Amino acid sequence: MNKKIRVGLIFGGNSSEYEVSIISGRNIYKAIDKEKYDVYPMWITNTGFLASDADSRKVLEDPTYQIENPHTVTNISNVIELSNRPEIDVFFPIVHGNLGEDGCLQGLLRILDKPFVGDDVLAAAITMDKELNKIMAQRAGVPVAKWISIKRFEYSDAKNEKLSYDYVSQQLGTDLFVKPSNQGSSVGISHVTSAADYEKALAEAFKYDDKVLVEETIKGTEVETAVLGNDDAIVSGVGQITNAQGSWYSYENKYNDNSTSKLQIPAALPSEIIETVRRQALKVYHATECSGLARVDSMLSSDNKVIFNELNSLPGFTNISMYPKLFEQVGISYTELITKLLNYALDRYAHKKTLLHKHD
Repeated sequence: MNKKIRVGLIFGGNSSEYEVSIISGRNIYKAIDKEKYDVYPMWITNTGFLASDADSRKVLEDPTYQIENPHTVTNISNVIELSNRPEIDVFFPIVHGNLGEDGCLQGLLRILDKPFVGDDVLAAAITMDKELNKIMAQRAGVPVAKWISIKRFEYSDAKNEKLSYDYVSQQLGTDLFVKPSNQGSSVGISHVTSAADYEKALAEAFKYDDKVLVEETIKGTEVETAVLGNDDAIVSGVGQITNAQGSWYSYENKYNDNSTSKLQIPAALPSEIIETVRRQALKVYHATECSGLARVDSMLSSDNKVIFNELNSLPGFTNISMYPKLFEQVGISYTELITKLLNYALDRYAHKKTLLHKHD
């Protein structure tokens, strides 16, 4: 009998997407092939420390479960809890948002010299930053919406022209989106059509990041596709999101049961548009040096142009998440998808070991 591979499933964290991460972790834990893998949950609490194996299992059953940090040091102070777990063969981090998918956790796992699912350090950092996403997509020849970025020092300067709705609307149009550059799940994003909206939107976005993007609104519908693999990545079909009149794909519409947004998989679109969405997604995936997985979001404009929006390098695995649903639609089950992701992580790690880091 072959020895089972030991998987460290890391979830939680202290970002605005904490709850989504817990649900994703629970789904992965339940769906993973137990004949191939022994899974060791690793809960990083929303106050930022590593919980015990017993508590990590409890929160998967009850996402509202909380514990107090017994240590005087913050962050992952009781990393000693790892002594309760065996040597891990491969990690599956599903920590969304800051410190989870921005390269920080990936750097720690590289230092530990362990394979892990998803992007390496550079790709994680690039794809977490919406502006860098856009720049890399442009370099790959993929169309993006026009934007202006505002840094914290510019926001602090009352005379800076970027703080004027009249100025930005002349550059981008009167219908705008304002968003933190380093956030996910539509957190801190506002739809803006007036000077009063703009001032409030900037204040809201700067709560979450030191860089904010102001983007032109693309009139149309959102389309998403999923990518799986390393250098030989494959692309799923395309899903389409239809929002109720006057609404958009907000955090609430992504995760609440009473969402007014509708997901259609597969999208009812002409084949040439489907192929453009898929082709452009793969271009951005390779341009940002992604590996393992990503969901690529684009807008289909009213004149049928596909405009890249953003790439999510660690998409949700909740019951309504687009990423696993897209692959289910093309015949890759949730359990098989998890197996493939773990195999890609091990393959990348094995390849990295063949690279030289000093003279031969």
